[in-house]
Amino acid sequence: MDQPIKRSGPAAHPDPLDQLSGSELSPYRRFSAAKWSDFRADTPLTLTADEVVRLRSLDDPVDLDEVRRIYLSMSRLLYAHVEASQSLFEQRKRFLNVDGAIKTPFIIGIAGSVAVGKSTTARILAELLARWPSSPKVSLVTTDGFLLPNAVLREQGLMERKGFPESYDVGALLSFLSQIKAGEHSVRAPLYSHLVYDVLPDEYVTIDRPAILIFEGINVLQVRDLPEDGKMVPFVSDYFDFSIYIDADEDKIHDWYVTRFMRLRQTAFKDPRSFFHRYSELSEDAARGIAEGLWANINLKNLKENIQPTRPRADLILKKGSNHLVEEVLLRKL
Repeated sequence: MDQPIKRSGPAAHPDPLDQLSGSELSPYRRFSAAKWSDFRADTPLTLTADEVVRLRSLDDPVDLDEVRRIYLSMSRLLYAHVEASQSLFEQRKRFLNVDGAIKTPFIIGIAGSVAVGKSTTARILAELLARWPSSPKVSLVTTDGFLLPNAVLREQGLMERKGFPESYDVGALLSFLSQIKAGEHSVRAPLYSHLVYDVLPDEYVTIDRPAILIFEGINVLQVRDLPEDGKMVPFVSDYFDFSIYIDADEDKIHDWYVTRFMRLRQTAFKDPRSFFHRYSELSEDAARGIAEGLWANINLKNLKENIQPTRPRADLILKKGSNHLVEEVLLRKL
């Protein structure tokens, strides 16, 4: 019987099965932030400092320098992918001899842990892409609206699993993406309120054939268990043309989450309508204890069990450092 190869000591080689290792078998090319910034070439900066401040989330330090360093190269790369997709569509029209066909939206998925900066990335990219010379129509949807309502989560004993894959209305989510990819008009996505921490009943945003759709959420690269009866099971990521994962070490995400919670305690939580209003009235130590418990019992578990394992499925990985800015970029090889 073959024996496993043991590796030890400084001469050990990276595990070729580790998709993010430095192994030459890795499907990714790694770039420092400085090297990545070179790829922006002559891509124009179309955002102002005030606009970046408006687009970034609480405690996110992204500024114009970070947009120049990271986002302009991303914009240029995505422009190339969208153009290639459009070119392939035109070739296929000629191949099939079909007139009048309309290109379906190019969908970009953005995944990553809570507090890692997905929302900021999604909003800044949406603004940059919409300001390309061709002025494409860009829409942004988050998966929060597809969470099951709190009443349903309580009934099913899932409030402590909110954000885990089982807490979403997967059928509604897949139906939405199917309609988008089918090129349908006026597709509705449910809305979510972070203030009341719940889906807003009978409130929707209407998505009407954008050229580009950015779909952002912690578990958008998640796969599901396959059925035993041979039925087809689509995954959310099956609808993506390009996917991005926002990455950082667990201890850094922990610090960002707790810091954000403590800041919200002094701001949004003070609103009597806030689901978390009761935390604003606690002592600082008590509130910090609540934040640590929410991180350890919910968010860290979700990160380890469901979110982080999907990281190697992304086309582009942005690795952040302790200052919440991108230090390294991994791009999947073609």
